[in-house]
Amino acid sequence: QVQLVESGGGLVQPGGSLRLSCAVSGRTFRNTAMGWFRQAPGKEREFVAALIWSSSNTYYRDSVKGRFIISRDNANNTVFLEMNSLKFDDTAVYYCAAQLASTTQSIWNFRMYAYWGQGTQVTVSS
Repeated sequence: QVQLVESGGGLVQPGGSLRLSCAVSGRTFRNTAMGWFRQAPGKEREFVAALIWSSSNTYYRDSVKGRFIISRDNANNTVFLEMNSLKFDDTAVYYCAAQLASTTQSIWNFRMYAYWGQGTQVTVSS
C-alpha cells in the first residue's frame, strides 16, 4: 500500500509563495503518477499538476502554468508543489494523490487515483 502525508499549507497574501510537501511511503511502480488536486468550497475537485515518478515528466492545468512547479526528491520519497504568484482563486484544500499504473490520459482524472493524503488548506487573502 501507499501512504501520503501532506504539509505546508497556510495563509498567504496575493502574489506570495508557498511550498507544499507530500511524504510518500510504501511501494511505487514504474508508471506511478503523483498528482496534486484541489477543491474549493462548493466546487468540484480539480487537477492541478502531476509527475511521473520514473521519468520526472510533469503536467499542469493551464491556469497554473508558469506559476506552480511540481518536483520530487527521490532520496527522501517526497513530492513538492511550489506555488508562486498566488491568486485569490488558488484558495482551496490541496490533496496529494498517487496512481500506481498511470497513462497519459488517466493522470488528469481524480477518479483514477487510488491513494490520497488528508489535505492541507491553502488560503490566499489580503
